[in-house]
Parts: sequence; C-alpha cells; structure tokens
Amino acid sequence: MHNRQVAPISPTSQATSLRARARRAAMALLVAFTGLGAGSVLTGCDNSPHPEGSARSNTLYTAFNARSPRYLDPTSSYSSNETPYTYQVYEPLYGYHYLKRPYTLVPKTATEVVNPRYLGKDGQPLPDTAPADQIAESVYDIHIKPGILYAPHPAFAKDASGAYLYHRLTAADVGSKRSPFDFAQQGTRELVAEDYVYALKRHATPRTAAPVFGTFSEYVVGLADYGKLIRAEDKKLRASLPASARDKPFLDFRRWPLAGAQALDAHTLRIRIIGKYPQWKYWMAMTFLAPVPWEADAFYSQPGMAGNGLSLNRWPVGTGPYMMTEYVQDRRHVLKRNPHYRGEPYPCEGTPQDKAEGRLADCGKKTPFIDTIVFNIEKEAVPQDAKFRQGYLDVPEFDQMSYGNAYKIQMEDSPDFERDFTEKGVVLSRTVDLSSSYMGFNWLDPVVGRGDTPAQQQRNRKLRQALSIAIDWDEYNRIFPKAAGEVAQGPLPGGVFGSRHGTQQGLNPVTHRWVNGLAVRRPIDDARKLLAEAGYPDGRDAQSGKPLVLNYDYGAAATPDSKASLDWMSKQFAKLGIQLEIRATDYNQFQDKVRRGKHQIFTWGWLADYPDAENFLFLLYGPGAKSVHDGENAANYQNPEYDRLYARLRLMDDGPAKQAVIDQMVRILQEDAPWSFGYFPYASGAYHRWVHNGKPSIMVRDQAQYYRLDTVDRAASLRQWNHPVYWPVAALIALIGFMGWWAVRVFKAREQQTALPVAAGASRGGR
Repeated sequence: MHNRQVAPISPTSQATSLRARARRAAMALLVAFTGLGAGSVLTGCDNSPHPEGSARSNTLYTAFNARSPRYLDPTSSYSSNETPYTYQVYEPLYGYHYLKRPYTLVPKTATEVVNPRYLGKDGQPLPDTAPADQIAESVYDIHIKPGILYAPHPAFAKDASGAYLYHRLTAADVGSKRSPFDFAQQGTRELVAEDYVYALKRHATPRTAAPVFGTFSEYVVGLADYGKLIRAEDKKLRASLPASARDKPFLDFRRWPLAGAQALDAHTLRIRIIGKYPQWKYWMAMTFLAPVPWEADAFYSQPGMAGNGLSLNRWPVGTGPYMMTEYVQDRRHVLKRNPHYRGEPYPCEGTPQDKAEGRLADCGKKTPFIDTIVFNIEKEAVPQDAKFRQGYLDVPEFDQMSYGNAYKIQMEDSPDFERDFTEKGVVLSRTVDLSSSYMGFNWLDPVVGRGDTPAQQQRNRKLRQALSIAIDWDEYNRIFPKAAGEVAQGPLPGGVFGSRHGTQQGLNPVTHRWVNGLAVRRPIDDARKLLAEAGYPDGRDAQSGKPLVLNYDYGAAATPDSKASLDWMSKQFAKLGIQLEIRATDYNQFQDKVRRGKHQIFTWGWLADYPDAENFLFLLYGPGAKSVHDGENAANYQNPEYDRLYARLRLMDDGPAKQAVIDQMVRILQEDAPWSFGYFPYASGAYHRWVHNGKPSIMVRDQAQYYRLDTVDRAASLRQWNHPVYWPVAALIALIGFMGWWAVRVFKAREQQTALPVAAGASRGGR
C-alpha cells in the first residue's frame, strides 16, 4: 500500500487564499451587476409581458380570467365568455348596427333584413296585416351575398383532381397534430345557402350540446320530427362502438332533408316558421344560425381528431373577420385577420354622443382595422388591473362590461388613481344596457307566494308590496356602485320597444311617487301600513304573535366580499321588524334548489338574448315556471290575465297595439309584485386612448372588427409610462461593493488573529 503525502498548508497561507477568493468573488459580483445595469441602459429593457416590438405591431392585447371557453361550436355556444371568439369568427345572417341605439338589425351575410311572407292553412298568401290566428306559416326568403369566402382551413384543401386532401385520414395520419395549421395545405370555398341549412339541421344533433333545439323545434317546420330521425340514425352509426368512444363516424346531415330549411339556389335560403313568430329575426343575428360547412364537420369527425382537441369547439371555421390561430387551454388564445374576409365598411351613422366622441371618424373604411387579437389568462384581478394601467392590456376583457364603472369608482375613491387615469387619457364609457337584476318571491311559497285563498292572496300581495318599498335599491346603488345601475320601476330596461323606463308613465305607483320630475321611493311608513294590513304589524304575526322570519336564498357561498351586501339586505327587512335568514349556497346548489321550488326569496338577473320586450316579459310567463316546467320563470309566477296578454304579445309587431298590451302587463306585475324590480345594471367599458371606436354593449358582440389601434401613440406611451428604473440596480451594486469590502476586512482581521498563535507555537518549539 502506498501512502500519498500532501504538503501541509499553514494557517497564514490558508487565510491569504481565502481572502484572495473573497476578493475575486466580490469583484465578479460587482462586474456582473455593473454589466446588468449597463446592459439595461444600452438595451432599454422594460417589464413588458409581450414580445419585443409588440407595442408597434397592429395587435390588440386583452385578457380572460376564467377558464378557456368550453364551446366554440356555434350549435352549442351560449355563454358570454365564448362570444369574444365566436362572434369574430362566425357570421350569422344578420347583426346589430354597431353604433345605433335602440339596437337596429343590419344584414351581415344576407343582402338585406327581410320581412316574412305569411301563408294560411291551405297555403294561400295572406296580407302582412293578417291576424296571427290565421297565419299557418311565416316564410323567410333570404338572399346571401355572393363571393363570401371561408377562412383558410385544411377541411377545404383539395388536390389537383379536385379531391379533398384530408377527408380520409387515419389516427396515424393525424398523429401529434393539435392545430389545423399543422396540416401542410389549407383551402377555402364560397359561402352558400346550403351552409345555413346544414347549421339549422345540426341543432338536432345528439353529438354535442344544443341548448336552443327545444326553442327552435317549436318554430322551424319539421325540426321536432327531424330530431327524432337524427337520433335514430346516429344510433345506427354508433351501434358497433362502445359508449365511451371519442371517435364517431361522420353524421352527414345532408343525407336527410328538413322541411323548414332549404337552399332554393346557391345564394337563396328559405326558412319556414310555424305560425307567426316576430322574434325569429333576432335569432338570425345569433351564432346559433351561423353557417357550418359540412366539410368542417366531416374533417373533425375523423379518427384521432377528438383525442387531439381538434374540433369546432376549439378550432371554429367561419367567414368572419378573424380566425383562431392559437389555442392553449386555460392560457392563451390568438385570433388573426381572415385573409379572405371581404371587408365590411365601418358605419357612418350613430348617436350624437358617438359623433362627439369621435366614433364616426372611420366612416366607410373597410374593417377590420386590427391584424391580431391576443387573449392571455389573468387569474388574479390585481395583476390584471396593473397591466391595464401600465398599458400592456389595451382592453381589460372583451366579454365583461363592468370595468368602466369599476374604474370610475376607483377614480372617485383615490386621487392618485384619478390623476393616473386622467393623465393617461383612459376612456371610460358607461350606459344602461339590456339586462336586469331583481329580487324574486317564489309563487309556490305559502307566505310570500300566491296564496291558496282569496284572503291569503291579498295578504301575501300586501306583504310583497311592503317589502318592495322597504328594499331601497336607490341606496344599494350608492353603497355598492360596482354592481350599480338605474333603479327599475318594472321589468323592461330602456332601449326596447314598449319600455317606459325613466318616464312618469313607467312609474311603479306601489313603490314610488313622482315628485318634481323624479321618481321618489315611498316612505317606510307606507310599507309598515301595508305590512300591518297583511297581518304582520311590526313584523309579528297578528294571530300568533311570533316574529315573521323569511329566508333569503343567495346563489353564492358567503364570503367576506359578500358579507356587506348580505348585511345590507338584512337591514332592509329589519326596517319592518322582519328577520331575514341568509341561506347561502354555491351557484350549482342554488340552481338545483330553484328547480325544485325550495327557495323563498332570491336575487337573480337576466341578460337579453335580443332587444324585444318579449325577451324580458317571458321571465314571468306562467307556462315557463322553472320549478314546474324547467323554464326561465324562476319566481314561478302565475296570473291567467298576464299569460293571456303574453300569448298575444309574442305574435305582435311593434306599434301602438303592442305598446298597449305591454303597458297592461307591466301594470299587472307592479300590482302583484312577484319581483322587487331592482335595477338595470350599467354596461361600461375601459379603453386606452389609442384604442379607437370602443363602445360598451351587451347585444353587439362582433365589436373587434370596429376597433382601431394607434400603435405609434401606444409605443410612445409605453416607453414613457414604463421606462427602466435604474436606482435599484445602483443600490444593489453599492450593496455588493460594500459586501466585498466587508468580506476583505473580515478576512484581514482573521489573518491577524491566526498569525499570533502560529508565531507563539514556533517560539515554544524552539525551546
């Protein structure tokens, strides 16, 4: 065995080595951080979350703060968080004028907004003025604009012989492809009337959610029976497949005709509606009636597609101004300009406010103005607001019309916030749109509902009226301005035909008086008097003497954020000596409770499907009771006279006769008080000054094509607002220098302390 000898190192030389290393480390850190600071100066780095040069690109940045949209298939899509994508990609027959108010239908792919032809029971033509009970069918013949092309997609790609390139794929052919743009070839074709026929037929599909099939099958001739046929045919196609199979054979709707929809020629669509249904024209402005090319359905039905997320729910195929080019689940979505889009002109008409605020400056110019729209997820509100304030989000979110109001409140609360937004020229726009928020009373409940006997009905009505006076929605709007709106006197917001909102004619005499041109809530003594007449003087049952306890079913878990509003609601009832029990559950449980009729008092809201009074008044239509018929009448309200008037209303065209019916219906509701009418929430938007033509709206969802960016202004503003801050780097360099100096000083001290014992030892060894 060999012994390896290592030369001993003296304490003095060891200290010297450590000191040298400390000096070198300190110098290395100093050089590194100095270089970092110098590099920052030279490159002008900032804290932008976007790629370098993005501020100068024609790209709009926005956010979404929930999960990715579940359905982008137009047959299935019915949620507001899906509309930022679907309405930019798809084109229904009609749309809404971007600027006009009240909302006005305009043609999109159709050449014009058409009026139906009416036919009698024997097929004979009827005049436009024919009574509704004589009309057996309403026939819409709609002409499609020629030359409209679909966005590029592999479903349309063909070889030199005209055969489809990608319609006979195997799972191996699909492989790892997860985007349509992973396929080498793309194609397009012209939009034809048959694509709208195919779209209507698809509502009968058992393959995906079809939320309006029930409504459509009531009106489109033959669609109810067509649904039964399609389910039977689908069952045959899937007979040999396990129920869990994701790949399903192509369900080709072209094979089976539908009586209520047909293509008369390449550019003429005929839709036949049972009886008279004036609201059908509004459905033709929704993506439920966007065209669906059969090629896309066939392409996505192939083996391997479903497993790779290749479907219309992620990769829609449309003729609109944009197309989906990037989809990263719960992280990022990108829309890019459709290179085949024809370019619709920007509107030249609007409101006086639009002219004053510069929204008519782009009159006649072809849209869209923006090349790319990027949606990045923001899970927390604080960083999302910070990015908007810094200018890295041009618009906070597309589908949330509340930011303008929220920022206005912050400006009122914080001088710094107000100064920041004012100096930056942030545009905050607010209006009352077609939505409502209300408190409802369950008609099935023995205390606040209809009542079993005439005497009980009168008692319960007076109780509801007393509560409607006591719940001070004017105060609510002052205390909770983020959820605010204009106090409602009835169920109809302004902006729809028949609404008397804001006028003396629309005043609710049960809850308000008209004083000096304003609606003023009745005093609480009026409510106490009604409460006593209902049999509950001072909030106690006159017969038993027991306190009146009512239950408030709240559709969200009780949190610190909701505590203030729940406490406020309890105080409203306490004005009358009534105890309010809060029964808070999550929204799914709340919905289940309402479906079973186990709720008593509740709050809910409604976002209009279309700008017609019928779309609000049907919320109290008896046959639509949610707990009985699974409709949208969550209060389960029943009034035979109201239902009779509603049956007339749904068949009426706008005019004096319809106004008279609406007035009667509203008066019935004000007297019966199935709702405390609450308020009409504001629709509000927030836009940086370089985003032009922004206008908040609940009904208009294809707004992206009207936005225009001033990228020069944006780039200059971002440099000004977010220039690098160097003092922290300088401070860090100074700190590193101090640490290096201190390390050297410490090692010097150690060297001196270690050298003394070594010298002493040498002296002793010499003896």
